[in-house]
Amino acid sequence: MIEVKSSGEDIYEVVVEEGDSRSEHSVTLRRDYYDELTGGKISPEELIRRSFEFLLQREPKGSILSSFDLPVIQRYFPEYEKKIRGG
Repeated sequence: MIEVKSSGEDIYEVVVEEGDSRSEHSVTLRRDYYDELTGGKISPEELIRRSFEFLLQREPKGSILSSFDLPVIQRYFPEYEKKIRGG
């Protein structure tokens, strides 16, 4: 389960639960990056949820940084933005 909650301007708290273990993450999402990736077609929370689904397909939750800016994903996984845009 992936739970995303806004905790202030541009900051989202994410909890990932798998079985009886969980991890917590703080993600920064700037409005311009959100607009660039989604065109406003989904909520910021949904973008972050999908981004975590993307990450979890590639690495265990314990490997996901505890605090990061969403664009950092693109540095580690060059296919990220294309995949999130539906490409």
